[in-house]
Amino acid sequence: APSGSKRLEHTGIKVELIGQVELAYDRGNHYVFTSLIRELDAPGILTAEKTFSFEFANVEKQYETYNGVNVRLRYFVRVKISRSYGSNIKKEIDFAVQNVRPDPEINNTLKMEVGIEDCLHIEFEYDKSKYHLDDVIVGKIYFLLVRIKIKHMELQILKRESTGNGPNLYNETEIMTKFEIMDGAPVRGECIPIRLFLSPFDLTPTFKNVHNKFSVKYYLNLVLVDEEERRYFKQQEFFLRRKAMKYSKPPKDTPS
Repeated sequence: APSGSKRLEHTGIKVELIGQVELAYDRGNHYVFTSLIRELDAPGILTAEKTFSFEFANVEKQYETYNGVNVRLRYFVRVKISRSYGSNIKKEIDFAVQNVRPDPEINNTLKMEVGIEDCLHIEFEYDKSKYHLDDVIVGKIYFLLVRIKIKHMELQILKRESTGNGPNLYNETEIMTKFEIMDGAPVRGECIPIRLFLSPFDLTPTFKNVHNKFSVKYYLNLVLVDEEERRYFKQQEFFLRRKAMKYSKPPKDTPS
């Protein structure tokens, strides 16, 4: 709005709510999946400061805000003052969206095997396949056959961001944490427990193929290293969601 003695002639003022996906390799083209417009003022002249009220009610915000390596999903409000001469005036304000999900009705355990013929046979089991961001991964690793000298074993959480498709497909894999399970040689019949808290790490919910533009997946990666520094590993995808926070009710005032 103009200040002092300034006047602003315009051809209309509007406010937009926009949700869009922005890809690093395609900077000029943004994929808009939500767009709503409210007209704030008809063409005219502003001679003093003026406040406009607006509301976007019951807007579907299907996806969470996401800031990744090669992609970001953002929501913002844009105010645009159109002018017949000179450039238009724009101002954007971002806001964050978080979506909570209920507990899944079915949450199967994860079971896998790692094997090298006549040398190594390991089974590992995680208590479930779907976790919330503040959850705890609980599992066990069973050594059924050990004929190679293992000196180290760790569990990693991998985050894989995939953007684009075809010749413009980009994968970025990041190790979110390394958790040492064992330091030393295991023996046949040994069972090692796993307990990994997720809350300390900068994790996001799983994103499943958002408008064919990007996806974000998480994997549990079991890594074994033998005495000759050979590495053996096995990956298993797991799914993350955001859980609703529980708020405790304030105690009721008791009469004195």
